[in-house]
Amino acid sequence: MAPFDLPEGDPFGPHNLPYGVFSPAGSERRTVGVRLGDQVLDAGAAARALGSPHADLLSRPTLNPLLAAGRTTWSEVRSSLTEWVTDPARHETLAPLLHPLSSVTLHLPFEVADYVDFYASEHHARNAGAIFRPDATDTLLPNWKHLPIGYHGRAGTVVVSGTDIVRPSGQRKAPTDPAPVFGPSARLDIEAEVGFVVGVPSRQGRPVPLADFREHVFGLCLLNDWSARDIQAWEYVPLGPFLAKSFATSVSAWITPLEALEAARVSPPERTHPLLPYLDDASTEPAGYDLRISVALNGHVVSEPPFSTMYWTAAQQLAHLTVNGASLRTGDLYGSGTVSGPAERQRGSLLELTWNGRDPLELPDGKRTYLEDGDVVTLSAWAPGPDGRRVGLGEVTGRVLAG
Repeated sequence: MAPFDLPEGDPFGPHNLPYGVFSPAGSERRTVGVRLGDQVLDAGAAARALGSPHADLLSRPTLNPLLAAGRTTWSEVRSSLTEWVTDPARHETLAPLLHPLSSVTLHLPFEVADYVDFYASEHHARNAGAIFRPDATDTLLPNWKHLPIGYHGRAGTVVVSGTDIVRPSGQRKAPTDPAPVFGPSARLDIEAEVGFVVGVPSRQGRPVPLADFREHVFGLCLLNDWSARDIQAWEYVPLGPFLAKSFATSVSAWITPLEALEAARVSPPERTHPLLPYLDDASTEPAGYDLRISVALNGHVVSEPPFSTMYWTAAQQLAHLTVNGASLRTGDLYGSGTVSGPAERQRGSLLELTWNGRDPLELPDGKRTYLEDGDVVTLSAWAPGPDGRRVGLGEVTGRVLAG
């Protein structure tokens, strides 16, 4: 039947099947959906129609119950969905449960419990160090190669792709200014990141080892951690980011399960410093991911950051996040930090792409140093999949509104 006949190489084919939460056209009801090409399958209705024992999990208005169910259930649900959409005998039953992607309303797919942002790209860290500490002998701070640097963000301002972003206001002070001033950020930036979504919680006081990463993390999504660089420069000493980051973080409406990304797993870059045992991944399975990200500003691609270059892996970040005994909760979200590669066109922030405004970007609609009101930023990505196919990640987009 036509809805199941996807074009050759469609990155959202049965090998992918990311999860989201949607409302059908004309309805406010929210339910779990699975993307198939440019259609959304009502997963709960499909499960009920086919007598699945997981119908209740797939009929909720959020992914959290499915996230909490654990890896065995995740695998069972994914296996069932794959069977349903690839078995012609099921298509007559499923066809009425498909909705055109263009007709549905997509929602934040899970209730965010806590939000943590890391700083895991060596290329990004070195670029930032060179910009802000140009006279330093080493642009990396002494601790950077020994632990994943991170900070706790604000879960309540995580928003779904497509949500407009109001330019934040705060204090800012240039080095030559006699005193700080208050007003809208003049250096609004993006950070192209990957977010990891925790499913199974952990007990307080029990660190999560590297080997248990996939027992706790359900999947990943693209993430844009909007940043007000001028506010950040004045406030971040000595405690780090606060108002410059907490106003908005955008995530994709689609969460790609880790099982869909088995073919994209790669080893991280060579470790240059000995790691403490809880972070030592020399003998573990490859925990990096080969994700090819594109950053578009007003429809014009300005950067293509490679996630495979990230020094610290998501497994190491999870281990570090919990090594002090901090517990995980279902719906915890942690960001990779800005993804940047070694080349100029692989930088994941305008801070780096314009070298803090020194080298403006030449775009079809004019020059840019930082974001202007009305600008639209879109992150998209794909990863190598099975049999040479691509696995698409749901895009994350946002438009800047005047503050």
